[in-house]
Amino acid sequence: MDRQPAKLLDKARYRIRLKGYSIRTEQSYVSWIRRFILFHDKRHPEDMGRDEIEAYLTHLAVSRHVAPSTQNQAFNALLFLYRNVLEIDFPDNINAYRSKRPVRLPTVLTKADTMKTISMMTGFHQIMVKILYGSGLRAIECIRLRVKDLDFDMNQIIVRNGKGKIDRVTIFPDNIKDNLRTSAKICVLNYVYRICKGSAVSHRIGRTYPGHPPEVKGLYQTKVFA
Repeated sequence: MDRQPAKLLDKARYRIRLKGYSIRTEQSYVSWIRRFILFHDKRHPEDMGRDEIEAYLTHLAVSRHVAPSTQNQAFNALLFLYRNVLEIDFPDNINAYRSKRPVRLPTVLTKADTMKTISMMTGFHQIMVKILYGSGLRAIECIRLRVKDLDFDMNQIIVRNGKGKIDRVTIFPDNIKDNLRTSAKICVLNYVYRICKGSAVSHRIGRTYPGHPPEVKGLYQTKVFA
């Protein structure tokens, strides 16, 4: 059994990885925990409780004017810290001032406006936007696309490890097939960290090839967009 790290933030990373959370969640939680500690003059969280948590969350809403989702993210990071890292009870009924979402009417582009915007783009950027628009992919999912995720015969794109670590199948826009066939044919060997460092790389691969890794053809993936 692995020895648990002694430092608090390293221990938090260790526990997050045991839970199988994504690298982005790990980075977010560790960042919020660090900010919480710095906000209270580097006091250890074990010596803090409800008052300090409420003060920090209220500070985010009142002084930093963060969005409700951002405040919730900070709350979840602290909840994880106390329950899973420090293994102590998290205070009930936190009465921090809550961020409020402004009520605004959404701005929706017409189909003509969308087509005009796409026509002003060129190269890979235009193809990627067409995929986002035609297939409903999230930006990070488009960046992570691999050649083997493109099924030209079944007219579908396989989205792997999407939001919530769920795989799914989506439609393949007809007007980009030729572009993607060309991209797939000329797709050369890529570095694992080429586009989004750490986002599509497991912790095991990261340990094997730290920093800027060597070429690893076939070991993990070949991306469509280099």
